[in-house]
Amino acid sequence: MSNRDALRDRARTFHALHVPGRPLVLPNAWDAMSARLVEAAGAPAVATTSAGLAWALGVADGNALDREPALAALARITAAVTVPVSADIESGYAQDAAGVAETVRAVLAAGAVGINIEDAAHGRGAAPLRSVAEQCERLAAAREAADAEGVPLFVNARIDTFLRGAGGVDATLERAAAY
Repeated sequence: MSNRDALRDRARTFHALHVPGRPLVLPNAWDAMSARLVEAAGAPAVATTSAGLAWALGVADGNALDREPALAALARITAAVTVPVSADIESGYAQDAAGVAETVRAVLAAGAVGINIEDAAHGRGAAPLRSVAEQCERLAAAREAADAEGVPLFVNARIDTFLRGAGGVDATLERAAAY
């Protein structure tokens, strides 16, 4: 079995864990040892925490960590466990949709089969969130990159309206429908 086949199998396993009416609890890991502990405790999958990963590397959360060290840490995490891993990639570690696609290809190469990507606009002036149109482009780029690799990547589009104080329920539902 090739690495790509194994990645596809883990992605399918991860998708199968998402069952309506049965919430999937995803314990977060920040390094290889915490991932091993999560797996040893019986978790069917592991997620990464962008904050924990950044802090473990001596960097602040909120897109302050560069893509390369984040992906190197992700590769160590995926190599340490046999269960599927979903990666919190903050805002995609990229300024534009093409960069998000590059990040997704690297996430797959690191061995993760899911991503969590937020719509926060870290360090982009007054707007706390990316526009709906821009975030839709970024999500489409992520999906297209994974599809081109032949891996059914699980994409969790995180909506930060409440976290960033950028809208209430209506704004959140509008974004959810668009994403």
